[in-house]
Amino acid sequence: MDKDLKKLQPAALWSHFAEICNIPRPSHHEEKIREYVINFAKTHHLDYTVDEGPNVIIRKPATPGMENRRTIVLQAHLDMVPQKNSDKEFDFEKDPIEAYIDGEWVTANGTTLGADNGIGASTILAVLESKELKHGPIEALFTATEETGMDGAFALKPGELKGDILLNLDSETEGELYVGCAGGLDLTATMKYDTEKIDKKEFAGYRLELKGLKGGHSGMEIILQRGNANKLLARFLRNYQEKLGIMLCDIDGGGLRNAIPREAFATVAVMKKNEKAFLNAVKKFEKLYIAEYKGIEDSLSFRAVPATLPAKAINFFDQANLVDAVYACPNGVVRMSTAMPGLVQTSSNLSRVVSERGSFKIQCLLRSSMNSEKEDLALTMRTVFELTGATVKTSGSYDGWNPNMDSPILKTMMVGYEKLYGTKPAVMAIHAGLECGIIGGKYPSMDMISFGPTIKYPHSPDEKVNIASVEKFWKFLCYTLETAPTK
Repeated sequence: MDKDLKKLQPAALWSHFAEICNIPRPSHHEEKIREYVINFAKTHHLDYTVDEGPNVIIRKPATPGMENRRTIVLQAHLDMVPQKNSDKEFDFEKDPIEAYIDGEWVTANGTTLGADNGIGASTILAVLESKELKHGPIEALFTATEETGMDGAFALKPGELKGDILLNLDSETEGELYVGCAGGLDLTATMKYDTEKIDKKEFAGYRLELKGLKGGHSGMEIILQRGNANKLLARFLRNYQEKLGIMLCDIDGGGLRNAIPREAFATVAVMKKNEKAFLNAVKKFEKLYIAEYKGIEDSLSFRAVPATLPAKAINFFDQANLVDAVYACPNGVVRMSTAMPGLVQTSSNLSRVVSERGSFKIQCLLRSSMNSEKEDLALTMRTVFELTGATVKTSGSYDGWNPNMDSPILKTMMVGYEKLYGTKPAVMAIHAGLECGIIGGKYPSMDMISFGPTIKYPHSPDEKVNIASVEKFWKFLCYTLETAPTK
């Protein structure tokens, strides 16, 4: 396992990324990475401020002869998604990411890599410390807690930035320029439940384990039709809970709102007289799921493992309401865009289902580039949950970013990319929440583009970044800075 990232090119960028991998930085625990960036500014004698985000803003003057260029804001977020394989012992608040070179890629050992958005942050630091690169005035914006709500972008105040152009370095396919993104909305449903004693003479304990799904980014990869562990577990229970006398004792499925659920677990009590039928049903549904997701989820596993029988189970009426709500809740692609073929317009991700302290908690993330569709989908989901007695709350709503095809920086970058690589870049909109949408709302006259290197499977332990694409991305950024529009 080759862990020497610093030998890769461009050396300055990879050197910073290697150092960032050693700094714990899951969302809401970004103190150390923020300190690293502040110390960098101090070491290089660069002006910096920390706002209420807390975001870090670093300013670097233009190089000689470039003073007439428009000020460019280079932007990336400091936090990362903390996801790991269930058999991996790892503490994201303490342990360094075990990054290594795997052929043409850099990946991590059993955890998310944090290339999203560590590569973007490392790129900005490399620009700021460069003495060879030609560029106009630069503002570097390192935002806080993007992955769990874009807190830093929401906290940014008008007037903090002086730049004319924003280059967001948080996209994940090299050769694509993003000029628009989806808005989002969080929906949380809660349902109270009662418990009842289990007759140990009549029931046996089992743990249902649905694992091996790919998961991934709930915006970028929702179009891939990957399995949702919460939905698949609910489907099994909806078919057999009453027929086989399955009583739910606890449930824990999915993780973060913006990650497609890879795993779901439930402790259940099964009537002993139905044990054989129960085990056969699990095997039947595993085969069914494998057949339905052939070529998509080739590592899918559904098992029933003997477990200690709890003293109590969830009241069957409350259990049935939960299963009905999760089973019926819209999930995945809801509508495709007619304006941009191949782009998801509206979707939902049923990301989290958990029982805790007498309540079920269900979390969903809705996305749409059409605000009216986003609100309509939220109402549909609210209706489903309220029919089963749940209390529903929505929060964190943000608008999308509307494309500007007459953008000066877009024209500059399209010409520059073709000159460098002999082909035109793809101009895209993305079905994900980029901070550009929020920042654009605060700075409506700011010209914006989002781009980046190729990152596969972000938000999952399979995350990896293509090495060659990082070098292309770096050269393209440097050329863009050198040819930026004048004031």
